[in-house]
Amino acid sequence: MDEELTGAFERERRGLLAHAYRMLGSFHEAEDVVQDTYLRAARGWERFERRSSVRTWLYRIATNACLSALDGRGRRALPSGLGPPADDPAAPAELLDATAWIEPFPSDPADVVTAREGVRLALIAGLQLLPPRQRAVLLLRDVLAFSAAEAGEALDLSVPAVKSALQRARAKLGEAAPNRDEVLEPSSPRARELLAGYMAAWEASDPEAFRRVLRADAAIEPVGSRTWFAGREVCLGFAVPSMGAPGDWRMAGATVNDQPAAQAWFRGERFGTAVLTVTADGIRTVTLFAGH
Repeated sequence: MDEELTGAFERERRGLLAHAYRMLGSFHEAEDVVQDTYLRAARGWERFERRSSVRTWLYRIATNACLSALDGRGRRALPSGLGPPADDPAAPAELLDATAWIEPFPSDPADVVTAREGVRLALIAGLQLLPPRQRAVLLLRDVLAFSAAEAGEALDLSVPAVKSALQRARAKLGEAAPNRDEVLEPSSPRARELLAGYMAAWEASDPEAFRRVLRADAAIEPVGSRTWFAGREVCLGFAVPSMGAPGDWRMAGATVNDQPAAQAWFRGERFGTAVLTVTADGIRTVTLFAGH
């Protein structure tokens, strides 16, 4: 295998993975696309005419592999993207197949590829509302900083078509996720404080401590079910019966989707991960990924 291609691919692997995840909303599918990208690049290396950089060429391959994967299938979502919240905290879960859901993305606060909200859940959920080609245009232009001509070449679109698609995608994304800017970085002192408070509340089975870290408009979204909850009191009504006795829950801090997260064990058994969307005045959303 050509050393230039192998070296370029290894440098871009993490970025390609994040790009495919943004396109697909699935970490596991993104891993498959990155592997497929390498195989396609290896097969086409001798025909690569170097009209662009190797990096641009790799992202073109990955983007089109994602578009092929998305062809004819439904979008992935979070529960809040599928309908209004339940009024009753005891409402039964309405389960859907795993392919319906956005998956979490393991991340690192020091990872420049996923920094600056690049894989945050609100962005990923908003992106899934865009038609796939619009989604690709927005990511190539606004995240990867491709020129309009480079994006057009990657997607076989004219420059005017790229500009039009980008304008529509920006407008739609702004409607879908209007409050992204107020979300705190996971490394900020307030974000760390809220994560510590969340974990301590659950480990101590302390409903009042849990109440103190939630915003009045907080939401809990158990991924896997259409049923979700909004408003601090409804959220407490849903969560408190699961708190058990002090010591039933064990928590470990993590960073997932470039957001603070708590990995949870219940009575010694792995339960899943709670990804927190945090603002200066408290936790806005607890997104629960069971089994992750």
